[in-house]
Amino acid sequence: MENSIDVKSMKTGVATAYARRLRAKRIAVKWIIRIFLIAYTAIILYPFFWNVMSSLKTTEEILISLTSWPQGLALDNFARAWDRANMGGYAFNSIFVVALSLCLLLIFTVPMSYALARYKFFGHKALELLFAMCLFIQSVYIMIPLYGLLWNLNMLNNLWALSLVYAATGVPFSSFLLASYMRTLSRNYEEAARIDGCTNIQILLKIIVPMSKPGIVTISMLNAMGFWNEFPLALVMLSGNNRTLPVGVANLFEVQRRATDFGALYAALLIVLVPTLIIYLVGQRHLIKGIQAGGLKG
Repeated sequence: MENSIDVKSMKTGVATAYARRLRAKRIAVKWIIRIFLIAYTAIILYPFFWNVMSSLKTTEEILISLTSWPQGLALDNFARAWDRANMGGYAFNSIFVVALSLCLLLIFTVPMSYALARYKFFGHKALELLFAMCLFIQSVYIMIPLYGLLWNLNMLNNLWALSLVYAATGVPFSSFLLASYMRTLSRNYEEAARIDGCTNIQILLKIIVPMSKPGIVTISMLNAMGFWNEFPLALVMLSGNNRTLPVGVANLFEVQRRATDFGALYAALLIVLVPTLIIYLVGQRHLIKGIQAGGLKG
C-alpha cells in the first residue's frame, strides 16, 4: 500500500512539475511576442512622431537639431505648404480621384464577386485564375503601354482617365477578396428571397450587399489608401495643376529643398499622412473582420 501511494504521489508531483514548466514556457513565449510587438510598434511610430515634431519646428530649429523638441508651434508651416505649394488644389484632386475610383471599382467588383461566389458558368475557373495571376501584376509594369494608350486617346493629364485606370488595377484583388467573403454567407437568405419573387439584381442589392458590408468596407479602405498614396502612374499621367498629393509633395520637396524651407516640407508630408490614418481608425473594425472572414474561409 505504501509503495502504491508513493508511486501515485510521484506521478502527481511529476505531472504538477510538467504543468508548471509548460505554463512558464507559455508565459515566456507571450512576453517575447509582446516585447517584439512593442519594439515593432515603436519602430513604426517613431518616423511619424518625428515628422509631427519637425512639422511644428522652424527651419532653423530643424537645421540645428533633428531630434530636439520644438520650441514653439510653427503652424505657419502648414499655411505655406497649403497655399504657396498649392497643396489645397492637389488635395482636392486626390479626393476626387479616390472617390471616383472607388465608385467605379465597387460598380465593377460587387456584381463580379457575387457571380464568382455563387454561379458556375463557362470559364469560371479560368476567370478566377486570371484574377489570381493579375494580383502579381503591378501598375508600374504596364505603365508604358498605358501611357501610349492614353496618349492615342488624348486622355493624358485627365483625372477621369486616371480614376478609371486605378479602378481597373484594383479589380483583381478586390474581386478575389470580396468573392471569398461572399462564399462565407449563408444561402438561406437568397433562397427565401427567391421564393418571395426577388430577381437576382434585387437579391444582390437587398440581401448580399448589406450582408457583405464588412467585406465591401475592407476593399474600399485598402484601395482608398492605395489610390491616395499611388505615385508612379500619377507622376507619368498628370502634370500642372492636375497633380495629386503624392506628386505635389514630390514637387514641393524639390522646390523647398533648394529654398531650405524644411518646415513646410514636413508639414506637407503630414497633410498627406493624416487622411490615411483617419480612414484606418474609422474603419479598422470592419477592415479586420473582412480580412479574417475573406482570408480564413475563402
